Amino acid sequence: MELASLFETIMIISFGISWPLSIVRSVRSRSTQGKSLLFMIFIEFGYICGLIAKFMTGTFNLAFWFYWPNLIMVATDICLYFRNKAIEKREAASQK
Repeated sequence: MELASLFETIMIISFGISWPLSIVRSVRSRSTQGKSLLFMIFIEFGYICGLIAKFMTGTFNLAFWFYWPNLIMVATDICLYFRNKAIEKREAASQK
C-alpha cells in the first residue's frame, strides 16, 4: 500500500469514528437539537465525490472500502434527522 493511500484510509476511518456516536445521540435524544442537515448533506456529498473519484481512477484500495460505511452512516443520521424533526413537530402539536 502506498503512503498516500494509507493516509487517505486513516482520514476516512477518523471521520467514520464520529458517525456511530452521532447516530446513537440522534436515536436517544429524538431531537434535531445540535444537528445541521446542511452539514450532513455536504459530508454525504463529499463521500459520494470521493467514491466517484475512486471509480474514475480505478483505485479500489482500502480507503475505497471505508467510504461505504461512512456513506451509509451519514445517510442513516440524515434519516434520523427527518424522523426526529417529525417527532418534534408531533410533540409541539400535542402541546397546543
